[in-house]
Amino acid sequence: MPDIRQAKILIMATDGFEQSELEVPKQKLSEAGAKVTVAAPQSRQSPKEIKGWDEKDWGRPVPVDQDLESVNPDAFDALVLPGGQINPDKLRLEPKAIEIVRSFYSAGKVVAAICHAPWLLVEAGIVKGRKVTSYQSIKTDVINAGGQWSDEAVVVDKGLITSRNPGDLEPFSKKIIEEVQEGSHADRRQAAE
Repeated sequence: MPDIRQAKILIMATDGFEQSELEVPKQKLSEAGAKVTVAAPQSRQSPKEIKGWDEKDWGRPVPVDQDLESVNPDAFDALVLPGGQINPDKLRLEPKAIEIVRSFYSAGKVVAAICHAPWLLVEAGIVKGRKVTSYQSIKTDVINAGGQWSDEAVVVDKGLITSRNPGDLEPFSKKIIEEVQEGSHADRRQAAE
């Protein structure tokens, strides 16, 4: 079982992420001892930070540690995908973002998505046959992609972690730590076939 204090976690986001859905997991994982890296697509306006959405208006900027194009999934143990409506909708148009999601999943690494972020899982083609949850408004998208959707705070299917909304952040963050410490989930691909 890997120690969370040696884990390297990638949070992938862009402008419009739900503020708490990036900040809370980042804080909880950092407090547990993991090294957390925030990656985002290059932006001409502000390449060193991305801006969150805080409930009804723009929120605080978060520093970006790495450009999305330079991310090597082999260097990380888990991928965290914050939600919000804007962030995952923009990221699912980024070929490199989808490549990163697929790479983590294919390698049996932990992939955690909350709120609208399962749109990225749908786009990457990895929800078919998986138990998942999401924000209520994308339930049909998840089901149409073959996901087995349920209305629960956290759903885990062999290292694939999904949650519904900011109210689920505590159990979502706790489950990321637990699943990272479980190690590889390479067997999930055979289970889906």
